[in-house]
Amino acid sequence: MRRALGALAVLVAIGLVTTSLVAYLKFRDVWDSITRISVVGLGNRPPQLTSAMNVLLIGSDSRAGPNAQFGAGITGQRSDTIIVLHIAPDEHNVVALSIPRDSVVPILPCPPEAGTAGQAAEPGQVEQINATFADGGPGCLWKTIEQTTHLRLDHFIELNFTGFEQVIDDLGGVSICLPFPVHDPQSRLNLTAGRHHVWGAEALAFWRARYIGEGSDLQRIQRDQYLMASLLQGIERSHLSSSPTRLLSVVTDAARYMTTDSGLTLPVMTSIVETLRGLRPGEVQFIELPTIPYGPNPDWVAWPASDARLFGAIARDQQVSTAGAPVHRARPTSLKSVRAGLTLTAAVRGGPGDLSGRYGGITGAANPCADSRAFAGPRGGS
Repeated sequence: MRRALGALAVLVAIGLVTTSLVAYLKFRDVWDSITRISVVGLGNRPPQLTSAMNVLLIGSDSRAGPNAQFGAGITGQRSDTIIVLHIAPDEHNVVALSIPRDSVVPILPCPPEAGTAGQAAEPGQVEQINATFADGGPGCLWKTIEQTTHLRLDHFIELNFTGFEQVIDDLGGVSICLPFPVHDPQSRLNLTAGRHHVWGAEALAFWRARYIGEGSDLQRIQRDQYLMASLLQGIERSHLSSSPTRLLSVVTDAARYMTTDSGLTLPVMTSIVETLRGLRPGEVQFIELPTIPYGPNPDWVAWPASDARLFGAIARDQQVSTAGAPVHRARPTSLKSVRAGLTLTAAVRGGPGDLSGRYGGITGAANPCADSRAFAGPRGGS
């Protein structure tokens, strides 16, 4: 499956934390180039527990328009990258929680939106979460994540393949590190072992590469976290704020290929940028949502009930106890236990702390060449 980075905030809002975006965002022609969608029908929503903001980041694999170069015969769109970006201004840190695209979630009712047909509720049934986006659009994905995690979302930002490539180019590329040569015809990634500074097309190929190592989407997320960390470090070193021309290129290209909710107004975007000003890479935590095998379908994964502790910790800007940290891979789960886990809540104890250390993630300060575990498996080396 082909991938796109749905983390515009990682590429722009987080990545450009040392810059002054406000002046450029005020250029109306750039701001107006963003596609906006009114999100409705969210139902009974979780409460807002803190002053933090949660932004749903979506990587769309749509082949519409310029994206036809990635496979013109592929119709529709899927959310192949899903990240909940938690911005906690009081703690001056950011958590990027990656949700596997193969996760099973309940099928909730969603109205038609953004060219999608919407979907009818199917009580007791589940679907793959990227199908939620395909059938019901970003609003349906928003609703499903809120109802299953009990995290209140404030906005969504969607970016497609072409936008990812161009933004990476505007940022000056990114460094990645390979423990062995990779020749993946599906993602079109062809690189020798070692460290490489790549540009948009190769960065996208690395982001999409799945059939290496274990060949799993879960492991792909781990590799992509290192790419995002490397990107943050490169932006910090480049002092992007000293180059207004480059900065304007990033903002312009991002806006052209971006879709957001209509509530993400210029003042809100400006507020996000101001909140993130001065954030260092080490203050950004990347976490992959722990999952367990889904018994009825080996290609899907389920969320263990213990994930409720992680969701609660993020909602309250708190950490869970070490004993409560779930494991990424455990015994297969039944459909009944999946349904129970999707609606479970849990009490959270403790103060602010390092979630990534407890859930197998990394921070933005991680060494890109320390990612050998993200490549381990029978498909290593080619």
